[in-house]
Amino acid sequence: MHQRHLPASPNWYCSRCSDINGRGVLGFGAKNTIYLLNVTASSPAVTGELTGHTERVSGFAFCPHDGQERICASTSDDKTVKIWDAGQKILLKEHNVHQSTISAVHWSPVQKLLLVTGDEKGIVVCYWFSSNDTQSFFPEPRTIFCLSCSPHEENYIAVGYKDGMIVVIDISKKGEVIHRLRGHDDEIHALAWCPQPREEPLYGRSEDKTDGSNGVTETAEMGCYLASGSRDQTVRIWSTARGKGVMTLKLPFLKRRGAGVDPVVKERLWLTVHWPKGQPSQIVSSCFGGEIIMWDLMKSGKQKWSLLGSSSDGQNHSRIVFNMSSFRSGDRELLLSTSMDREIKCWDLASLECCWTLPTLGGFVYCLSFSPVGTGCLALGIGDSMIRVWNTLSIQNQYDIKTFWQGIKSKVTALAWHPLKEGTLAFGTDDGKVGINEVYSNKPPQISSTYHHRTVYSLSWGPPVPPMSFGGSGDKPSYSLYSCAGEGVIFQHDPWKLSGEASNIDKLIRDTNNIKHKIPPHTDLSWKPDGSVLAIGNEDGSIAVLKAPMLKLLCTVQQHHKIINSLRWHHEHSSQNELQYMLASGSSNAIVYVHDLKSAIETPSEIPVLMTESFRTLSGHTNKITSLAWSPHHDGRLVTVCYDGTAQVWDVLKEEPVCNYRGHSGRLLCVQWSTVHPDLVWTGGDDFTLHEWAVSKQEHVTPPKSKKRVEMEKKRGPQKKSKKKKAAPEKGGMKAEERELPLGEEIKGAAGSGAEEGQLENDKEEEERENTDGPSVTGWSREISVDTRGTERVQNGERFSHAIKREVKDEKKREKSDMSLKKRKPRSILPLSTSMDHRPKEELQQDCLTLAAVRYSHGQSGTCVPGSGDHIQLGLFTDRDALYRMFQEEEESHVEAGHYDSMVYLRLWKGDPIGAINLAAEKGELTDHLLSLAPVAGYQVWARTVEAYVKQLCHHEQFLKAASHLVSIHKLYEAINLLKSHQLYREAIALARARLQPEDPVLKNLYMSWAAVLEKDGHYATAAKCYLAADSNFDAAKVIAKKGDVISLRTAANLAQISGESELAHSLSLRCAKDLMLFQDWTPAQEVLRTQGSLLGHRLVFSVNEILTQRLADTDVVTWSVASSHTWSKSCEENFLSMVHRVWQSEFGVAATDLVQVKMLHQQLRTVENPPATTSVPLKQLLFHMSLDVTLCALSQLLCDWPSVLEELLQALTRGYEAGHFTLMAEMCQLLVTQGLESVTFYKQKLDSTDERSLVISQSVEALVCYQLMYKKWWNYSAETSALTNNTISNGHRLTEKNHSEVEANCNGEAQSDVIFSEGFWKVLLSEPHANLQATQRAIAEIQRRVTSLIQQHNPCKDSHASPQALSTSQSETSEDQGGSLSGKSSESLSTLTARVAEHHKALAAIPELVKKYPFPDVMECCIVLLHMEKHFTPFPPHIHSKATTLLCKYGTTELLCKAWKRLTQ
Repeated sequence: MHQRHLPASPNWYCSRCSDINGRGVLGFGAKNTIYLLNVTASSPAVTGELTGHTERVSGFAFCPHDGQERICASTSDDKTVKIWDAGQKILLKEHNVHQSTISAVHWSPVQKLLLVTGDEKGIVVCYWFSSNDTQSFFPEPRTIFCLSCSPHEENYIAVGYKDGMIVVIDISKKGEVIHRLRGHDDEIHALAWCPQPREEPLYGRSEDKTDGSNGVTETAEMGCYLASGSRDQTVRIWSTARGKGVMTLKLPFLKRRGAGVDPVVKERLWLTVHWPKGQPSQIVSSCFGGEIIMWDLMKSGKQKWSLLGSSSDGQNHSRIVFNMSSFRSGDRELLLSTSMDREIKCWDLASLECCWTLPTLGGFVYCLSFSPVGTGCLALGIGDSMIRVWNTLSIQNQYDIKTFWQGIKSKVTALAWHPLKEGTLAFGTDDGKVGINEVYSNKPPQISSTYHHRTVYSLSWGPPVPPMSFGGSGDKPSYSLYSCAGEGVIFQHDPWKLSGEASNIDKLIRDTNNIKHKIPPHTDLSWKPDGSVLAIGNEDGSIAVLKAPMLKLLCTVQQHHKIINSLRWHHEHSSQNELQYMLASGSSNAIVYVHDLKSAIETPSEIPVLMTESFRTLSGHTNKITSLAWSPHHDGRLVTVCYDGTAQVWDVLKEEPVCNYRGHSGRLLCVQWSTVHPDLVWTGGDDFTLHEWAVSKQEHVTPPKSKKRVEMEKKRGPQKKSKKKKAAPEKGGMKAEERELPLGEEIKGAAGSGAEEGQLENDKEEEERENTDGPSVTGWSREISVDTRGTERVQNGERFSHAIKREVKDEKKREKSDMSLKKRKPRSILPLSTSMDHRPKEELQQDCLTLAAVRYSHGQSGTCVPGSGDHIQLGLFTDRDALYRMFQEEEESHVEAGHYDSMVYLRLWKGDPIGAINLAAEKGELTDHLLSLAPVAGYQVWARTVEAYVKQLCHHEQFLKAASHLVSIHKLYEAINLLKSHQLYREAIALARARLQPEDPVLKNLYMSWAAVLEKDGHYATAAKCYLAADSNFDAAKVIAKKGDVISLRTAANLAQISGESELAHSLSLRCAKDLMLFQDWTPAQEVLRTQGSLLGHRLVFSVNEILTQRLADTDVVTWSVASSHTWSKSCEENFLSMVHRVWQSEFGVAATDLVQVKMLHQQLRTVENPPATTSVPLKQLLFHMSLDVTLCALSQLLCDWPSVLEELLQALTRGYEAGHFTLMAEMCQLLVTQGLESVTFYKQKLDSTDERSLVISQSVEALVCYQLMYKKWWNYSAETSALTNNTISNGHRLTEKNHSEVEANCNGEAQSDVIFSEGFWKVLLSEPHANLQATQRAIAEIQRRVTSLIQQHNPCKDSHASPQALSTSQSETSEDQGGSLSGKSSESLSTLTARVAEHHKALAAIPELVKKYPFPDVMECCIVLLHMEKHFTPFPPHIHSKATTLLCKYGTTELLCKAWKRLTQ
């Protein structure tokens, strides 16, 4: 039926609105229609349309099953799902189960003929086509954006939601959610299943790896990968076997050559994904600016993607891509993509190159124009604010189209090529703009400085006329540009100087032809090809024929009676010379007239001729004629297009129809005959399409009858009939019948402009570029009759959610109601007297006689009292008393009807403002107008009125306005309290600041009240500002610190420092620094402390902590990474304490030379609480506590206070021992006591030999050093873990295999082998006083455990007075049942145990306090280790062995210790 075809643009922002089947048929939704294309690797061909939806098509999908490829489904905003036969183009079935807008659709690849759809309310509907059954599921109360059926598991469906959630549901289990896939945080735009059923390992980082694998477990082989694309700029690959993400792909930012990155495009991202069937390791996704990228999931390295079309510029889409689908054509896998740039592209996935591009149209095709110079070059003016130039003769690319949009920004409604200059194209737009574009240049168009007030309908190049024609030949262009627009004016533009003012040719016509009357508005113009004559069509249906250059009127053609829409002269190269004088005209009366103007042009008369008869009359169309075109290849062959949706070819000379083209689904707006092929015609219309068709192939000859028009309207969808109201007479003297236009279109040339869009006011057609909102067409004469709300959503270039759509509808309803209120006559303020004027004519005439009698009887009117009763209407025509009587009755009527405002007006008119105001106040009907009149009655009345109005406003919650009125009567405090009482603190403070004194307590109270509310709501920063304004600096700093993060603490500390709260600044800075320490961010921690001069001691502690962390990072103790550090903290070979002293002196100015400062710092840090270590203390905190001990030790060294040095050194070493972290203790010994016992000996030499306390401390330090050396030596000897490691228990402390392995790893090769055998070494460890102490403590603990056990066993006993003997008996029985669990001593009574505890406490008291005060390693543990080493590795001196055995016999009395040492001594 047609040759080439430019279809409408695919709809935007739909998850699946296009699809292709295995036979290469591509279908896509455009507006409310589905277009079908046959696709090959070389070219596309439009094959037909599927029409039936009444609103925007939101989804489209083909059935994937073999033999069912022709079956397809579509969804629409009309809430219906339709099933089609794409081959026969017929509707098979439909259902309307959905109650909300449908947003997703997909055929199941496994279950035959199962169609799944989802809507914005979260409902998933499964429809079985063969049985016509439906089933609904509601997996999540969220807005569905997309869904996809699994190609391997017939019951699994993946659903993507607006908030980023993805769920996989099982429809066989009533929609049970199998997996919730969380990871995206924005809209899910597309889902795609891997075509391969098993989850093969992928290269890359798993999002949930714990075992170092690639993210796929062995059980995952039964699942299937799922890909998702989201607005959060990521593509994620999910394992549906495990329900977790296995790979995240971040979109790359691709900056094109010569183009910047548009932030709006980034913001308006649509990320669709497609998984080609034959490529399980590769997926295709869209990107930011229209690029398409291929991801290789098996590829290593950072760049896992390849760009499609990267070999040359211009292959990629220029704007975001919405949908992709692929099929196999022969041995090639082809990908089809649709985009916001209104192009459909075909890609070869093997070469990643673009095969072809099919441009589509996003608006009405308003105008067409073939270049007279560039053969076959066709320009299209489209309603999507773009010009397209099509090289129709291109052999390699049959859709070789260039697009121009710069500088246009509105619908292109008129085009005209320059007659001689190649590539120069003039255009006119809907907003009255006229410009010239050079299509072979990249320069932006030139725009005329003279704008039309309405839509530009017609452009034409012609010879210059005055005043432009004046001057020499070199001073003026050979052609001027003429434009005609909706306001009825024709401008002549100078193409050489468009910045200059254009001239209105009406002045020349008036002057030349001496016209005094008003010239009718012009609607079209056409220059005769030789430039000698100009024909102008007018709004009244007349045609003026004028001779250039002075535009002398030759004749007037008065044949049409309606507006002239199109004029065309016959071409000059015909075989019959007289045909060049034929002028064809089309108007809104559906008839085409052809006029022979030869005599009027060749032999003009002095007086212009009036022609009322046409040369030929071409009848057949049933609606307004919109465009005409003569065939350049024939004599007298004309094609016309019409609002009846058809194009008609005529043989003008025979006055016969030749053929009729009916391929469009809407009204036709423009037509051009091919300049190359005599059989081809091009037509465009409001169905957003351009058709090329052959005259010889049409089956119809004449246009359809008028009933066909009704069928066409049904085909286009139901339309709302808008009420036709009488339009006011226009300036142009338009007839009534011309205003009653069909289909609600506007009258060309009348007050309106944009004669086309009969159907698109609600729908805005459109079409627009990025953020350009094209000027709306103004002055439309009728409400739009076709409801295409869906198109609004697609073509406006923006997405509209369901809620926004609903708001738009509500807004339109409100606008319609407002319009109806405006059009309706307002209620009369005198309804009674007005109603009397609508009585029968006889009664009205009697009123005249009665009025005359009253006026001229001088009060002798009998029973007639004007202004009351049956004569109320006469009160308006007699005296004031009668008028007041009439007002009184009218007031009573208004009160009964509840129209108090009208009553108030009447009282005002009577001069009773007080009465009017009191009445309005009483009824709650006060207004600003009445309030403004109150001062007329005096100040007191005005003040009372303001107070009453304030109460009324508060009742209506207009508190700001009420407060403003209180201020007007100087009730300032009342106004502030009013705002405060309704939580309007900001406004109350603004008012108080503006009007009150700064020291007024009300102001501080406002700040404090608001701050309390803000603090409660979590708005800490604003609350802090309120506290500052109220001079409550402490509270300001505290509230900022309330959030607790590092930034807030630092800000709060600085604020406290600035405002003089030094103690608070001190504590906040320290708190902030400790938080930074936990993050190992040392540099900012020191910066925070530096701001407080009083925190120098803490700075020293932090420096020691940092140095200590860096030293321990070389071992297995510190495993975390450091966020930031200082250069002075880097690990080196220097002695640890020496390095600390050096750093203190160089970085903090602390040295032994300033003993006063050192002593002060020491005293300051001694006051810092340093709790004892436990096994539950985190390692970072433990290191910080150790750092404080080491800092005190280093300061004591500078003070030469050696007893304190040893005591603080002991505290540091003890923390690792008490925390059960042997490795840490060993490393601290290595750092602090570098030479082992020699270092301790050095410290002992510094002590006073008479100082018993210091000697005990030094003994504990020696013991801890020897303790860790003992274990190091043992583990160096031992190749594998001995039984003793697992069984030795010492005072509840068990040496675990983990500790063993840690220390063994750190201690291999470390010796001090000579020391381990020395007598002094074991003398330190085998201390009998400490053994006695530890044995006593163990005995007390054991007895306490027994007592506790007794109490727990007899706690449930009801006899609370049981004797100790009874307890003992019960205990004996229980113990026997338990097999003597109390070590054979369970028969002991509670009193006996108590006595034993007392004895042990006496023994404990006898032990010296210094022995009890300081920690010491477990002596029994050391004895057992000694015996074990002697038995398995090397002998020790006999007296050492003897001492260890003696101590074990004497103090190793517990059951476990006895078993251990007896096993070693056997």
